[in-house]
Amino acid sequence: MKHALIALVFCAPASFAAAQDMQFSTAKLESCLGLTSDPSKEMLHCVGKAAAACMEATEGGYSTAGMVGCLDAEAQWWDRKLNQTYGEVMAAAKEMDRGKPDYAPSRVEALRAMQRAWIPYRDAKCAFARSEWGGGTGAGPAGVSCLLEETASQTLYLNASLGLG
Repeated sequence: MKHALIALVFCAPASFAAAQDMQFSTAKLESCLGLTSDPSKEMLHCVGKAAAACMEATEGGYSTAGMVGCLDAEAQWWDRKLNQTYGEVMAAAKEMDRGKPDYAPSRVEALRAMQRAWIPYRDAKCAFARSEWGGGTGAGPAGVSCLLEETASQTLYLNASLGLG
């Protein structure tokens, strides 16, 4: 059931994008990310900038479908960044594990366990965010916004572990 709800949320942007000329660009987001001096904390204020610019630039961008479409476009961008970053952190963890003493914990195992635990946490948190709308039209934007924020936050957390920000 939980996966069906997530699938419904992610189906809406495709129909919105087909029906509208969505104006999505990551330029403002990437510019914001490039200007921060403290990558571990300050970058969080950049999250949502691409979605907000999309809503502003797209006719109907502040409709429920428009918000979901724009929020989902940025969430997908962060998801791709998360997958890339996870791969980089995993490669670094494997390298660290090669030289670790036998008594030291495995960084690879810890990273994998953390990420596997984070996914159901994210899903449950975003289901709760949707539930606050009691089935109303705000549930879609709230759920996708939550996925965007949680995915971005996790990406930035993993980036910080590499010192990449």
